[in-house]
Formats: sequence, structure tokens, C-alpha cells
Amino acid sequence: MTADPHLLDRRFESMDVDRDRERFFESMLTDLAEVLETNVGIDLAEGFIALVGHRTAAAMNADYRAAAGKDRLNVAEVAAALVDLKRRIEGGFRVESLADDRIVLVNDRCPFGRAADGKPSLCMMTSNVFGRIAADNLGYAHVLLEETIAKGAQGCRVVIHLDGRGPTGEGREYFG
Repeated sequence: MTADPHLLDRRFESMDVDRDRERFFESMLTDLAEVLETNVGIDLAEGFIALVGHRTAAAMNADYRAAAGKDRLNVAEVAAALVDLKRRIEGGFRVESLADDRIVLVNDRCPFGRAADGKPSLCMMTSNVFGRIAADNLGYAHVLLEETIAKGAQGCRVVIHLDGRGPTGEGREYFG
């Protein structure tokens, strides 16, 4: 069979194929999480995702500090930055409550969409990004993922304790 290579390059261009850059990366990350969870277990999968979250948080924190023109963000600015970064990646986070010792965020839309269902290791991205940004600006953060879409809840509820008095044995601690 002989065909014009230039026509082949564009054969599917006008057809309804649900693939784009965003969907590619979403699929790649959620598939990676599933492969890790299946092959090394949930704890190790969460550890690997946490390492990625740590690196991502450093870059995001630098962006928000630069935008604010500050070396450190205060508690209200940290909460605003966390909500904004999730909004930019199509999450649905908002502040439920804010105090000097705690930030409580709720979410009705996961940035990974329904692809996150049953993949709780992906929540380590949220925990690490939130924890690192809060701790690097405020000195300490204890992140508790009380509810998550990935574990079947209708939404997420994330409590970030800032004073070291969070529940022991649950969540993750981050130090600035």
C-alpha cells in the first residue's frame, strides 16, 4: 500500500479522539500510581509519590513567594496559595476555616478527575505539596487527609495543623 505520508500525518486530526497533552500526563501519572500500588504496595507507592510532591512543592513555593515579593508567606497567604495552585490545575479546593494554628481545606473536584478513584497514593501529592509549602513558610505542618475522593468520599477534607498539636499517629509531619 502506498500513501502520501503528508496525508497520513493528518488522517485523524479532525476526528473525535479524546487525547491531548493534559490527558496524556493525567493518564501517565495515574497509571504509574496504579502500577506502583499493585507492584510495591500502597505504603511504598505513597513514598515514591511523596518524593515527587516534595520536589513539586519546592518549585511552587518559590513561584508564590516570588509573586508575593516575600521571603515567607503568612498563614492566610499560604492558604490562598494552596487554593490557587489547586485551582490552576482544575481542583476544587476552598478554605473551610483558617486560624493561626490550623488551615482546613475542602475539595469537591480532584485535579486527576475520576482517574484518582481507588488510587490513594496520588493523595501524597496533595499532602506533600500542602505540607512542604506550609512548613517552609510557617515552620511546621501536620497534614491530615480526613476524607479523600480517591478513597471513595464525595470530596476531600484536609486539615493542616501548624502548631504541633495535631493528632498523633495520623497524617504526615513536615518541618521547615
